[in-house]
Amino acid sequence: MPRPRRRLASTCIGTVTAGLLATGAALAAPEEDRPKGSDIAMGAYLDYGPPGVARIPLLSRWLGGKEIRVGHTYLPGDQWAGIEGNVSFLADWAAWRRADDDRMFVLNVPMQARNEERVPDYQVAQLIRAGAEGQYDRHFRRLAEKLVALGVPDTVIVLGWEMNGTTYTHRCGPDPEGWKTYWKRAVNAMRSVPGQKFKFDFAPNRGTDAIGWTKCYPGDDVVDIIGMDSYDQAPGRTFDDQITQPYGLQQHVDFAKAHGKRISYPEWGLFRRGDNPEYVRRMLKWIEQHKPLYHTITDYCPHGVWQCKQNPDSAKVFRDALTPEKPGPVIPTPVIPTPVIPTPVVPTPVVPTPVVPTPQIPTPQVPTPQVPTPQVPTPEIPSPVAPSPVAPSPLVPSPLVPAPVVPTPQVPTPEIPTPQVPTPEVPTPVAPSPVAPSPVAPSPVASSPVAPSPVAPSPVGPAPESPAPSPAAPSPLVPTPVPPKPQPQPQPPKPPTNSKQWCVPLNFGEWLSKLVGKQSVCVQVDWKDNFGFWPF
Repeated sequence: MPRPRRRLASTCIGTVTAGLLATGAALAAPEEDRPKGSDIAMGAYLDYGPPGVARIPLLSRWLGGKEIRVGHTYLPGDQWAGIEGNVSFLADWAAWRRADDDRMFVLNVPMQARNEERVPDYQVAQLIRAGAEGQYDRHFRRLAEKLVALGVPDTVIVLGWEMNGTTYTHRCGPDPEGWKTYWKRAVNAMRSVPGQKFKFDFAPNRGTDAIGWTKCYPGDDVVDIIGMDSYDQAPGRTFDDQITQPYGLQQHVDFAKAHGKRISYPEWGLFRRGDNPEYVRRMLKWIEQHKPLYHTITDYCPHGVWQCKQNPDSAKVFRDALTPEKPGPVIPTPVIPTPVIPTPVVPTPVVPTPVVPTPQIPTPQVPTPQVPTPQVPTPEIPSPVAPSPVAPSPLVPSPLVPAPVVPTPQVPTPEIPTPQVPTPEVPTPVAPSPVAPSPVAPSPVASSPVAPSPVAPSPVGPAPESPAPSPAAPSPLVPTPVPPKPQPQPQPPKPPTNSKQWCVPLNFGEWLSKLVGKQSVCVQVDWKDNFGFWPF
């Protein structure tokens, strides 16, 4: 759309006016009373300089406290100095932006000097080629440095807007390919400045105009937002036509989605069809449906709805749609008590639950096998009471030498309880060759008693007979079992040298030998006279 010529000469007057308006606006719209708006940032172009800043709170008040989050202005495009940002009002907008982190500053930046002087196409083509060669890079770098220095490094830059039309010198039609190269150089020059966070908005006119705007698209790497300026004018007679026409509203949304970009509407408003509330209603509905990053209505005549008083019906629709809803008075709902009807209590019959006894399954008792510890009783061996030998008076024997009668001594076998300890076999003593020993009384033995060997009297003189123990002699007394103290077991008598009796010791094991003592088995060998072999 053509913009009214901006006269920088009025800047001083506007600055004074802005100061007065800002004072009244601050009193009219306290910050704490403003309700939050939706997620769609909304604003309006109210003026390029300080008056535009001052009118923002007044517009918010007219909209019932609606938060105006977008401040929108234009740099003058008559000289390169203006495009570089050498204008005083830029500081006012920067101060407004810095006052609230939730705000957004949108700045339209021309790409050519003499931007509204109707320069013919052949000259435009020459200017485009100069820009593509980098002759204008320094101007955009200086602008970026200015914005960073003012504390607005995140400004949204609407660079070379409405490039698909015929109005501005920075139009695309005379050389689309050169224009795209020029755009890339301008963007890269501004991005080269340290600290910048700019977002670049590619915003053509709705419709075909002089050239389809997709033919001017410079590429995803140098575009952050795809916007569209859309006024109530041809092409298209109805709003539906504006949606469905080539390069219209629907194609704009689809193109941005295909390229992964957010959309915006930097300029929209009434125009050729005058006060048209239906257009305003449909445009606001479209915006709410497609959720652009931001939108700003151009609010001066014939486009506006607040400052332009010739569009009252459209103004009412705009105001009703954007004014936040305020809660009405709370009317308490009368409480009508509900009559309490007692519920008859019907006793529930108690049905006893049958008790099913749980069968007791006895756990089988597995007896633990009792392994008896073998009780080895200590054998109680009574000490045999040997009769005291009676020494008879010596009798003078008759000349007859009687053969000595050697009685076999009856030795009582002691009864030993279980375990059965084998009784050693005591061989019957055999009378040796006559030797005249002195009568020897048998010594009492603690273990199995051994009968004393009787000795035959010497042939020189008769020796007194050793009285043999009478068979009627008293049995050895067995005392009441008393755990006896362990006594040393007597060793069995060794047979005499060259005896006919051989004995072999027996080994019953360590524990049994402790009980019965050392035992041996003796063998009697009857050597015949003149046997002819005697080993010892």
